Amino acid sequence: MSVNSYLQNLASELVLSSYEKDHVATSLDAIKSRLSLCFGNEVKEKKVFGSYDRETILPRKADEKSDIDLMVVFDNLNNYKPQTYLNKLKSFAERYYSSSEIYQSNPTIVLELQHIKFELTPAYRVYGLLYYIPRNQSEWMITDPDGFSNTLVECNKNNGSKIKPVVRLLKHWNIQKNLRDIASFELEKTIANDLMYEYYASTTYVDYVKAGLGKIKYKTDYSKVNMAIEHINKAISFEDQGKPYSALEEIKKAFPEI
Repeated sequence: MSVNSYLQNLASELVLSSYEKDHVATSLDAIKSRLSLCFGNEVKEKKVFGSYDRETILPRKADEKSDIDLMVVFDNLNNYKPQTYLNKLKSFAERYYSSSEIYQSNPTIVLELQHIKFELTPAYRVYGLLYYIPRNQSEWMITDPDGFSNTLVECNKNNGSKIKPVVRLLKHWNIQKNLRDIASFELEKTIANDLMYEYYASTTYVDYVKAGLGKIKYKTDYSKVNMAIEHINKAISFEDQGKPYSALEEIKKAFPEI
């Protein structure tokens, strides 16, 4: 197996299995249905966003902290502060999921089910346009949950559908070799925004991974990024020398199997 094939296969393994997808879909449907039962017309929308929606979430076997983000959009006719709705969502979770672990992790309510963790984020919308989510317990802030997703989709399309796989690979590296030093969303945003209009003559995963590492280099401990790039370069050098086993051993030092 070549170094490029190894990275491609690893990226394919860093996706939710059909089993996980089925369980997530079932749980999401149940949560949405129960939100409607509990709040009625007070909830105007239940919107999935984040890495699950963008298809860059890692499976639990690669990231025990994987979670599904669900925005619960209230009408907020009374101009309540965020904590009011955080309390409402916590009471909702305790009512319908009493045997699960439930806690507030600003600005969300975390609901941990057996197979996956859900983060319920209260929100409201102004004139059907702008979404507001909690900045903290007492303040709201504007967010655009679709804007970045559109950027990532466009960047992925412009780069041979390799950006999402590379994001997953770099998330894996960030967990395994970088102690999660880069926030997941920051990593995705940096890669998508910085690679948006860059086109590479070579379309290998090796080149895209190195390009991605170069983009995040100064957002973390750059010595660890340099080490990852060095492992890639050594792996390619071994491959060029006709030493495929040494090449695979070297690339796994930066991107281990799961």
